[in-house]
Amino acid sequence: MKKVRITVMKMASYPDLMAQYENPIAHACDMEVGRVFVANGWQRPEGMCVSAWDTMSPFVMALAHGAEDFYDGWMKNKKSAMISCNDGFRPVSFLLETLDEEAE
Repeated sequence: MKKVRITVMKMASYPDLMAQYENPIAHACDMEVGRVFVANGWQRPEGMCVSAWDTMSPFVMALAHGAEDFYDGWMKNKKSAMISCNDGFRPVSFLLETLDEEAE
């Protein structure tokens, strides 16, 4: 099983949707563009949002176990995936990449 690097690539925010539908939240997201996490196989990296992990963990697990070429050529790097968290008000896009390093 391999380690998987998870990089925060983009963050979006939809204030119009928040104003219309969301209850006020004082602190909603700790991610920042460029932040890097390394998943040790099936383990959620420290500091990774639980909701984002729930969305990406099936892809992380597949990559860690050698899967590649999701959706028949979707990604230029066959050992990667671009996944977004499921927050419809402030989605974050993550690049997942299989590393050559073995998970512990």
